[in-house]
Amino acid sequence: MTQLFIQLAQSVTGAVITIIALLLVAAIIGYFTAWLYAKSVYTPIIKGLEADKENLNKQVAGLTEDVNKLNGKVDKLNDKIRKLEEEIEEKNKEIKHLTKPKK
Repeated sequence: MTQLFIQLAQSVTGAVITIIALLLVAAIIGYFTAWLYAKSVYTPIIKGLEADKENLNKQVAGLTEDVNKLNGKVDKLNDKIRKLEEEIEEKNKEIKHLTKPKK
């Protein structure tokens, strides 16, 4: 078995296999290190963003409630406007009736 390793070490193919194996190990170590670094750096940021998201969702819910209240007020005011316009129309008819010359 030792002779196999000696032959591989002395041949070009053995050198290529050794280089590829070492590169693969280096890539695995680099990936794992980058993953740990990203986890340590971005985990607090993500938690902060999630807290901000919750606060914004609460604000959106409050604003939606405010919009619904304001829409209700708008509907009430539109009803008042409609009633006042009807009253104006009645008054105009009454004015026309009173201003007609009697024969």
